[in-house]
Amino acid sequence: MERKKVIVTGGTGFIGSHTVVSLLEQGFEVVIVDNLINSSLDVLDGIEKIAGSRPDFFELDMQDSTRTAEFFATQTDAVAVIHFAALKAVGESMKKPLMYYRNNLFSMVNLLESMTRHGIFNLIFSSSCTVYGDPDVVPIRESNEVKPALSPYGNTKKVCEDMIQNLGRSEEGFHAISLRYFNPIGAHDSVEIGELPIGVPNNLLPYITQTAAGLREELLVFGGDYDTPDGTAVRDYIHVMDVADAHVKALNRLLSGTQKKRLEVFNLGTGKGSSVLEVIQSFEKMSGCKVPFRIVGRREGDVPEVYAATDLANQELGWQAKRSLDDMTASSWRWECRVRQLEV
Repeated sequence: MERKKVIVTGGTGFIGSHTVVSLLEQGFEVVIVDNLINSSLDVLDGIEKIAGSRPDFFELDMQDSTRTAEFFATQTDAVAVIHFAALKAVGESMKKPLMYYRNNLFSMVNLLESMTRHGIFNLIFSSSCTVYGDPDVVPIRESNEVKPALSPYGNTKKVCEDMIQNLGRSEEGFHAISLRYFNPIGAHDSVEIGELPIGVPNNLLPYITQTAAGLREELLVFGGDYDTPDGTAVRDYIHVMDVADAHVKALNRLLSGTQKKRLEVFNLGTGKGSSVLEVIQSFEKMSGCKVPFRIVGRREGDVPEVYAATDLANQELGWQAKRSLDDMTASSWRWECRVRQLEV
């Protein structure tokens, strides 16, 4: 039986690499496209060790419309694209908004043009809960109002979803699923792949693990005066492998033709919020390490409390998050120890 080919943009990144593993394990042929600005080719070795096969790889910056078009001209047998390739740090986007608009929006336009030109009509988009802005109520449902984004990063996700929606109305046969992640963390059980940011981490867990490993002097907790149980911001943390599994479910839904709309949207979370201090406490419990931290002022672009209602993904995709916060923090520490060659 011929394996179905899937193009994964940003496939050497954190969520992309874990999803590639799940796709390979489910028998798909995978072609990765990445510009490697936030990842490394070493990730391919980890993927191969876990899955037993190595995906094809093309180094490509999708802001380049000519090279993107040339690449897709060689991939007309692909059945779908999973689009992860984007800059993704809220704080950085506040400081460098034009860089985010240029990278995230130009690459999406070039992708959609190339897909439709070459007859690839199935897309899974890596979106974000940031499209909901500062929600009036939690948990957040897909039917919640999509409010003005509080960061350029969040706005690029909203605009990309609008592009996909508009294309679906004008291009017969084009179908897409947008997966709105909450806060993916953790690492593969094998710890052959995990989250390894280049430079100073923008996300909480890598900063915690690097602080515990001695690379950082202390963790700065942005905001201790929010209207939350302990004053720190609350987020819905979800294991990256649960997120990866959801992409396979979404892909099978697209390929089986069981979608109910041209563009479907699903939240990916656990349905439970955890504060920054609760994440630190879980990490300390699972690692046996103390994390020095200091509470400082709020960070521009952050909201107090965000967590998901996941009923729709549970029912329509047949998907559910399985791993606990302790599972997430423990696997993140095992990964950090492997990378830094520390004893667990």
